[in-house]
Amino acid sequence: MSEPRSHRIGRAFGTAAVHYDEHAEVQRLVAATLADLIARQPRPPLPPGERPRILEIGCGTGALTRATRALFPDAEIIATDLAPEMVALAGRGGDTGARFLVMDGEAPAFDGPWFDLVISSLAFQWFTDLPRALDRLHGLLRPGGSLMFATMARRSFAEWRAAHEAQGLVAGTPLYPAVEDLRAMLSRHDDAFLFEEDYVQDFGGARGLLAHLKGIGATVPVEGRAPLTAGQLRKVMRAYDEGGGRCTYHVAYCRITRSR
Repeated sequence: MSEPRSHRIGRAFGTAAVHYDEHAEVQRLVAATLADLIARQPRPPLPPGERPRILEIGCGTGALTRATRALFPDAEIIATDLAPEMVALAGRGGDTGARFLVMDGEAPAFDGPWFDLVISSLAFQWFTDLPRALDRLHGLLRPGGSLMFATMARRSFAEWRAAHEAQGLVAGTPLYPAVEDLRAMLSRHDDAFLFEEDYVQDFGGARGLLAHLKGIGATVPVEGRAPLTAGQLRKVMRAYDEGGGRCTYHVAYCRITRSR
């Protein structure tokens, strides 16, 4: 019986945890942008004496967790990740005051409306069934609460995929949803919003891109994709470098707010 893909993803990110921050410049930038959006989102009124309840999916080493604590100093924050090693690193030092749990965000260990805010930065692109996951996470919101997340969209790694296609090959990186598809998923809910940004990065050509992906743990290919031979990989790397050697992160910032 084959190992579930989520287990492989968790193991890959766990292996990368100790050096993740050295390679995660884009991830930090996206988390900071998402935190700014969260700061601008109106906060629902709470019953007297209650603190805001916040759930984070895919906390990684804790960049968004720390930013969220600064925004909500009195909140009850539960930060989760697939990889125990990431959870351990994010919780080290205790400066966030959050509770940290190992959890698959696609199958949350909670039920019913409990949270005022559910947040995630660059984790949802690993989900097997994003629409179903959005429905489940929306169901965890109390009336007036919001699900706010950043995820990869269609143009991400387009240059790397094009280098494969030039050799008649298929890249192992996923073909992420188009913005139109993401908007359709969000439109199933009453109050939703999306905007997109492109972050074009120069990691130093193909070798640098591969080092970046390994450094952050993004190494699990799409299902059914066989590894390239050494010769095929060399040709793809050459084509990528000849095409400019740059890499696009196409990020969609999304919000769903539960009607009262």
